[in-house]
Amino acid sequence: MTTKLNMTALSLLPDAIAKPAFDRSSLSAGILHIGVGNFHRAHQAVYLNKLFAQGEGHDWAIVGAGLMPYDRAMRERLQKQDWLTTIVELDPDGLSAHVCASMIDFIDVDPAVLIGRLCQPDIRIVSLTITEGGYFVDPNSGGFDVSHPEILADLENPEAPSTVFGVLVAALMQRKAAGVDPFTVMSCDNLPENGHMAKQTVVGYARAMSADVADWIEQNVAFPNGMVDCITPATGERERALIRETFDIEDAAPVVCEPFRQWVLEDKFPTGRPALEKVGVEFVSDVAPYELMKLRILNGGHAAIAYPGALLGHHFVHDAMADPQIRAYLTKLETDEILPTVPEIPGVSFHRYLDTVMERFSNSAVGDTIPRLCLDGSNRQPKFILPSIQDRLQQGLPVRGLALETALWCRYCLGYNEAGNSITVEDEHADVLQAWAQDVFSGATSAKMPDLFGPLGEDPVFLAEFNAAADRLRTLGVARTLSDYVAPSDETATGSQPLSA
Repeated sequence: MTTKLNMTALSLLPDAIAKPAFDRSSLSAGILHIGVGNFHRAHQAVYLNKLFAQGEGHDWAIVGAGLMPYDRAMRERLQKQDWLTTIVELDPDGLSAHVCASMIDFIDVDPAVLIGRLCQPDIRIVSLTITEGGYFVDPNSGGFDVSHPEILADLENPEAPSTVFGVLVAALMQRKAAGVDPFTVMSCDNLPENGHMAKQTVVGYARAMSADVADWIEQNVAFPNGMVDCITPATGERERALIRETFDIEDAAPVVCEPFRQWVLEDKFPTGRPALEKVGVEFVSDVAPYELMKLRILNGGHAAIAYPGALLGHHFVHDAMADPQIRAYLTKLETDEILPTVPEIPGVSFHRYLDTVMERFSNSAVGDTIPRLCLDGSNRQPKFILPSIQDRLQQGLPVRGLALETALWCRYCLGYNEAGNSITVEDEHADVLQAWAQDVFSGATSAKMPDLFGPLGEDPVFLAEFNAAADRLRTLGVARTLSDYVAPSDETATGSQPLSA
């Protein structure tokens, strides 16, 4: 018999589920979080839950908020269970579960209500998980997109905004007028320099209203950068059934995640912060080196296994990692070409970090998928792969393995795998990419690289390696090309003979 999750039922839950080790009635609000999705509840909320269990920081509980339709649906699900969430950690050696109770409220999904709550002095941090695409970035300049229709609508009616950033600016202005210190804006989205991106959008929106408002925000509001990490699959009926059948608990909005989580934060919190260093958060003066480590080693590693995995017919990431050719390719690529591009971080071993990354990728309990890793390559490649290529070329270093990764992506963009089965290329530039792939794999010598490659698209060293890799993929196939990269034959090593169909 299953037990429905709520505060009164906590004592009835099976012993296998860890209950909150604190009196939730002792908590009071300190953080308002916008975007209460799975990642937030697997990451930030869990760190705070652990801190509260140590008897620390009870005035930093979370108030949930949001402005999107799915926020309303999440609020309705969580309200019925008193804002509690079952967190199941997907350890291949055995699943574990605990109830997270660090959220004490979730306000109505209404901009006016949100502004009102943001104006209360107990809210000292506003954290965000609004997705990487939620920061209104101009795709051409990389700056704030002041011409976006949603932004223009808010600027026409700034006292009744509908976007997160219109709401934040409205609340900051009301706090200023009332003599209340501004809150810190803490992005928890998985994008480089997330604090800078949040500041760019808030200040950009404010400047479109008033230079004085923008200047005040720049001078008085903190936007710490942070690096976040925890693989958190989407919740569907499979996950809800897993929790029912394994732990006898009925949770309308459970979260499953890997056991690993990491959070590195700049220590820029003028109005205070919880003592999260006591539960494993790393506070540093500069997050950028850690972001670069993750982008290149972890995200670059995901890209490296995604396309050969898809082309060889693997659906799950752990199955791709169990393929000896893909695993050997990833190991050699990371060790020879990616790790050397990451500047040293005192006290951090990149080889140990890589070992952890490969262990995480191999976790069969997570069920992460190759199709997810293949999504949106035109956005991911310029972030995760191309900068490593550029750095190596500037230092006169070889890029054979990285060029092979881009050739594998190109081969994937043809839209079918090695067995001839169709692949759906989910990318906003899918048509352009497919046309490029058709040119390359038809053997055309004049195939033009897409604009996203920038100057790399005309670099003779990179182009020679890319074309050689594409030629081998075309004539020998994925498996043989990977094998030759890991243990090159004499012909491959010397490059003495051009390949022909």
